[in-house]
Parts: sequence; C-alpha cells; structure tokens
Amino acid sequence: MNELGFMSVTAIPVVWIVAAYLLGSIAFGILVSKMFGLPDPRTVGSGNPGATNVLRSGKKSAAALTLLGDVFKGWFPVWLALQSGMLMWVVSAVGIAVFLGHLYPIFYKFKGGKGVATALGVMLAISPMLALAAMLTWVLVFAVSRYSSLGAIVAAALAPVYAWILLSAYKNYVITVVVMSILLIWRHRTNIQKLMAGTESGFGKK
Repeated sequence: MNELGFMSVTAIPVVWIVAAYLLGSIAFGILVSKMFGLPDPRTVGSGNPGATNVLRSGKKSAAALTLLGDVFKGWFPVWLALQSGMLMWVVSAVGIAVFLGHLYPIFYKFKGGKGVATALGVMLAISPMLALAAMLTWVLVFAVSRYSSLGAIVAAALAPVYAWILLSAYKNYVITVVVMSILLIWRHRTNIQKLMAGTESGFGKK
C-alpha cells in the first residue's frame, strides 16, 4: 500500500468519528427550548438538556421534538456508516463518538445530557430489535414506577444482555452497547442516590 492509500485508510475513519462526535454535541433540548421560547432546560428541573426535563416545562411538543432530535442524531451517523460499508470497528467507534458528543458536547463546555435517547438511536441503527427491547423495558419500568430515571437505569443494565442475545456474532456492537450502558448508569448516579433516599422526582408523584 502506498503512502497516499495508507493516509486514506487511516484518515477516513477519523473523519467519520470526529463528525459523529460533533453531531452528538448538538443539544436539541436547548435548541428546541429556544425555538419555543422556553427556559433553558439546564436551568430548570434536573438541569439535564434532555426530553424528560423539557417535558417538565409543560410543552409536550417541545419534548417530543427534543426526543426525536436526540434519537435521530444517534441513529443517523451509525446508519450512514453501515450504508457506506464501513468496517465494524468504525461503525462501533462512530456510535460511541456520537454518544460521547451528547454526554460531553464541545459546544456547551462539555456539559451535556445523560444520553438515553441518543443511545436508543445508536441501538436502533445497529439492531431495531435491540432498540425495541430496551425501549419496552423503559416503558414497563416507567409505567409501574413513574420514574423516568429508573426506567433508563434498568434499560441500560439489561441492554448488554439483549445485545448478547441478539448480536452475539457481532462482538464490536455488543461492546458498543456495554460501553454506552456503563456510561448511562454512571450519568444517572445522582438519580440512583435520590431513588435510594426516596427523594427522586417522579411523574405524577408529589
């Protein structure tokens, strides 16, 4: 392989990964809140710029747009990498990069959201069945407990199990899900403490 060919092989994955991180750094919760004239979600509720906190503003349409935006930005770069025939490790790296962009966005001083919707988008691109299993887990836990955070934590804990069952032949993708799950649970550590102390805010709970 000549020098030009080597540079192309090494540079292209880097471009994909950096582009995915930058896309992940776009905070739809902040942008949508500005568009609707709502308070910056980082200044209310849990301070998280995600759909759940935007919903606390009372504007369901804004929360829905935030959710769709965060899911889309997780799904799109991974789907595009798959459609472009990128190697499996590159696809996995793109998924982790867009997820890290949401958690630690360069545009917002590396202070981002918890990554639930973006992780769902990444999983949706890798395996719709995996995303469905994780989403149904969240829905079930939330329906019973009325705690969005608990639903996210349980779904994150079980996602690697679902990935192993559904994607055992694709170890890179399983590793991607494991990494996202660990980071998701870590980002919810304050919620875990509040759940254990009985002080966590739940929908429909006083």
